[in-house]
Amino acid sequence: MNHKQRILAAICHERVDRVPTDIWATDEVWAKLREHLHVKSNIEVYDKLDIDGIVGIAPPYIGPPLRVGNGYRENEWGMGYRMQSYGSGAYEEQIHYPLAHAETIADLESYRWPSPDWYDYAALPALARQHPERAVECGYTAVFYYHNLLRGLEVSLMDPLLRPEFTHCLIDHLSDFFYEYHRRCFEATHGMIDTTQVTDDWGSQHGLLASEQVFNRFYRGATQRAIDLARSYGIHVFHHDDGDMRALLPTLAGMGIEILNPIQWRCGQWDLNALKSEYGRRLCFHSAVDNQETLPFGTPDDVRREVRWLIGALASDHTGFIIGPCHNLQPITPLDNILALYDAAREYGTFV
Repeated sequence: MNHKQRILAAICHERVDRVPTDIWATDEVWAKLREHLHVKSNIEVYDKLDIDGIVGIAPPYIGPPLRVGNGYRENEWGMGYRMQSYGSGAYEEQIHYPLAHAETIADLESYRWPSPDWYDYAALPALARQHPERAVECGYTAVFYYHNLLRGLEVSLMDPLLRPEFTHCLIDHLSDFFYEYHRRCFEATHGMIDTTQVTDDWGSQHGLLASEQVFNRFYRGATQRAIDLARSYGIHVFHHDDGDMRALLPTLAGMGIEILNPIQWRCGQWDLNALKSEYGRRLCFHSAVDNQETLPFGTPDDVRREVRWLIGALASDHTGFIIGPCHNLQPITPLDNILALYDAAREYGTFV
């Protein structure tokens, strides 16, 4: 199997020759890996470590000029960012929420919502053709998360309770944009896209950030609309959801998600054997190697043991699992632990 065949077989619950692998990492980790492996690009890191991976593409932005300067930038939504150093690494942190002070539906209607016209969809086929032997992902629908980014987390969590009609209006605007943007992406690529994200961060360290009732009343419709669009084009639905989101899993699985990322088993109480038994025929599990303790603070042997355990639980039928770190590998993660992850995946995950 080549990289793409292996990824797609795992998603479709067909037997694989070995458990496919993927990687998410911060810029600092990518730089460390490029230096160690004596390569110049991230895709060469995939090749050197024999990582299968899902490669993301997006249409270039061609809309109105964006505000940039003095270490500050705004995106097309008006969300503002600055780099923040944390000693061992740096993240671009959001410092401006464009709808933080909106109070009425009139405020929402006067906001300059991004237009699907602001992107060059014609560029997508050439981008997809750069990766003929890898699975290609295009698109990112995240209605709850974008509500957070537009309003700020605390305000967005209160909105459904304090401003229900306002919240419905905001979500309708988000859903309309995401639907048309992704429809144009999928039309432009004509079967070249394998996966798209219909995703959100509902989980905290223990339990959900908002109730199931809030999800069902406000966000479920927009999420279902995005899932249905992707599946109408034959594109697999990748759902990223950090933390302890188990309470929503029955609903999301019933709505048609196909790939669940990550299995963050240190958040809450996950029984991985039970998870595989209940959902293993409907869901492909993506990434589960612990990024809170094992990868940053464990030893290479700890990593290898965890990889072996995860493969035994989540690929017990020799399919339905793509292994990788629970989220971005952080700069404090020892290089030897990263290498151990992929070495162990080959050793314990090879079936033929």
